[in-house]
Amino acid sequence: MSLQVEKLEKNMAKLTIEVSAEEFSKAVEAAYQKNKSKISVPGFRKGKVPKKMIEQMYGKEVFYEEAANSIIPDAYEKALEECTETIVSSPKVNVTQIEEGKAFIFTAEVALKPEVTLGAYKGVEVEKIDVTVTDEEVDADLKQQAENNARTVAVEGRPVADGDIAVIDFEGFVDGVAFEGGKGENYSLTIGSHSFIDNFEEQLIGKNAGDECDVNVTFPEDYQAAELAGKPALFKVTVKEIKEKQLPELNDEFAGEVSEFDTLDEYKADIKKKLVEKKEADAKNAKEDAVIDAVIANAQMEIPDAMVETQQRQIVDDFAQRIQMQGISMDQYFQFTGLTYDKMLEQVKPQADRKIKSRLVLEAVVAAENIEASEEDFEEEVKRMAEMYQMEADKVKEVLGENGKKQVKEDLAVKKAAEFVVKEAVEK
Repeated sequence: MSLQVEKLEKNMAKLTIEVSAEEFSKAVEAAYQKNKSKISVPGFRKGKVPKKMIEQMYGKEVFYEEAANSIIPDAYEKALEECTETIVSSPKVNVTQIEEGKAFIFTAEVALKPEVTLGAYKGVEVEKIDVTVTDEEVDADLKQQAENNARTVAVEGRPVADGDIAVIDFEGFVDGVAFEGGKGENYSLTIGSHSFIDNFEEQLIGKNAGDECDVNVTFPEDYQAAELAGKPALFKVTVKEIKEKQLPELNDEFAGEVSEFDTLDEYKADIKKKLVEKKEADAKNAKEDAVIDAVIANAQMEIPDAMVETQQRQIVDDFAQRIQMQGISMDQYFQFTGLTYDKMLEQVKPQADRKIKSRLVLEAVVAAENIEASEEDFEEEVKRMAEMYQMEADKVKEVLGENGKKQVKEDLAVKKAAEFVVKEAVEK
């Protein structure tokens, strides 16, 4: 295998990878051996048709695609090992020569890691974030706790009011035809929650248990089901039951039931303490984001589109793995949300772009400040990983290997760089 690297504009490069004619011939023979039992030729038993006979009938190229697909991954991996450039995107592969008796040649267009020219990264100014917690915020949290512990009771003798829970049967029609997903029974709908489209909920106010009514709505123009978007619909609704929430009285008894404290004052003090802690944590994260954004703004770099595209796919694939662990497939997620893979890629593009720029500028700070992760830092991180994954530390090291250890140390150095620029920042 031989490799040539041609640098292109905007931190792109074209790798030309050549595989010997002998290796290509072996790949073609392997493709023939794998597929010969599937090919029928009159006068021959399956699996006994000579390769030349198949090539005469279907053309010499009949096994080329499979041969190419078997060669390219390994050849590309070897090229990466040989290449001295840092490649930061998936390759766009194009076969340029595929012919019997000749070398197999393909190109791979890839993004190269951009050079970063740091601007000011020490002493950048950011807004100071107020972490004061007001009495109103404590009361709002307390009210939410009361809502969480409210009882739901049946209502008699009055119609549906805002804030009630109406238990309904419904069926929706567009142009007089029932549509898929538009029917429900014994559905508990909180009036004012805006969980149903348009002004559906408001039209139930004033209705009594047992009433049957028509509810007219219009689907939003951007509704996930394209066949319903922008269309008027009629729902036949039966109000079966009306319920309301009864909030508990906010007193010492309530505090004792929902917390470890005996008095309401103690409980409110604890709420305030936790709200302060949350605000401080949020402020710390916001400050780090603001500082890094400032460092990015002060730096110069040219990010290749292919690098961003690769990061976009990585973010979506990571998300798919997370929801798969919850038993939800991406097809189901797209059905629920009305998104598509391409739409989701577009949604995460700003996130992908910032993630790349953040990493690049912090790596540049690592180099500028000679920041390193020590063996002690690495051992501490291994210990944390072992606890997280419930593994022995030695097993974690074994799984990581030398390349994994190098990556962990690089990640730790980048984390230290983030801490460094935040520490050096000035709050206004």
